[in-house]
Amino acid sequence: MASLRVLSAAAVVLFAFTDTTIATKAPDYVVQGRVYCDTCRAGFETNVTEYIKGAKVRLECRHFGTNVLERSIDGVTDETGTYKIDLKDSHVEDICEVVLAHSPLANCHEIQNLRDCAPVLLTRNVGISDNLRLANPLGYLRDVPLPVCPDLLKMFNLTDDDDDQ
Repeated sequence: MASLRVLSAAAVVLFAFTDTTIATKAPDYVVQGRVYCDTCRAGFETNVTEYIKGAKVRLECRHFGTNVLERSIDGVTDETGTYKIDLKDSHVEDICEVVLAHSPLANCHEIQNLRDCAPVLLTRNVGISDNLRLANPLGYLRDVPLPVCPDLLKMFNLTDDDDDQ
């Protein structure tokens, strides 16, 4: 009977240790976002936007007072243009953002102003309890817009025509 109690106690300790080990291996935060090619040079995603496989991004965290780079982690997009960057610690005193690093597309590598970085909050002190942090999409501009783009932009009333006068 005593050996049964010892065995039960050992099993409880073993399971507790296993749960602790698994919990400590999980990332504190997962930063996720997408990288796209602005095929119409519209400045935003459209229904002809192409998401880029193999694009490189970098998560950079800088101290808010000194602007010194505290952390830098690279990421790569999958076939859907989505990247996921695991991070193990909190950055309550840092300003963190995901930035574009490299486009694998020769015809879509021009960095799009205001779409080249996306800030992310990497602390629990802002009321977000989930560890998944979604970053805004990052975009490159295609060298030459697709032929369908003028008609597409007319649907959004975003052409250079002066017909409104």
